[in-house]
Amino acid sequence: MNGFSNFIEYTIGIFPQLLRGMSLTLQMTILSLILALIIGIFSCMFSISKIKVLNVFSGIYLSLIRGTPLMVQAVFIYFAIPAVLEIKIQPFSAAVIVLCLNAGAYLSEIFRSGIMAVNKGQMEAARSLGLPYGVAMVKIILPQAIRIVIPSVVNQFIITLKDTSILSTIGCAELMRQGNLIVARNFRGFETYAVIAVMYYIVITILTKVAKIIEGRLANGKG
Repeated sequence: MNGFSNFIEYTIGIFPQLLRGMSLTLQMTILSLILALIIGIFSCMFSISKIKVLNVFSGIYLSLIRGTPLMVQAVFIYFAIPAVLEIKIQPFSAAVIVLCLNAGAYLSEIFRSGIMAVNKGQMEAARSLGLPYGVAMVKIILPQAIRIVIPSVVNQFIITLKDTSILSTIGCAELMRQGNLIVARNFRGFETYAVIAVMYYIVITILTKVAKIIEGRLANGKG
């Protein structure tokens, strides 16, 4: 009983610092996903474009991002590029760049699969009515594709949230980094990482429930 009381007391003591870390984690995740949505849409449009140069550009981007680990990307953007260009980049900025580029590549494929899932007859009908390709894509195809991919986009949000823990390696003061600092100070790794795991679990469980609700509503034709 005393052990449990000590754990609760310890948790209360470190919680404010961990909460700051979680706040930064959520900020990184949300900002990264907003940018990733933009990158993903453009990359998707490039990949399905009839312009060869855009296809190649998108292909190279997707190949590089999906073919290298997130850790390598983080180290390259935070250490290698600033060293070559002789500039300084803040850990938070580097983290957002890494996450948005990484998530953008996967969202690009999610959007592409959503567009491919829309009946091809929709585009043919729109073109037969005289609508330009771009207008038909924006007004007819994309709204249907977005409806299809919303659950996958929410899942990508969850994946990106988890990926933020890797960015503690470049000194970004997110949740995992704050935990490492606490452990370095008091050597109470088990209790600290247990609290961190619970915090991640709670947030990710909430997001997973949201994803299932959205998926259910879409499956029933609501929302």
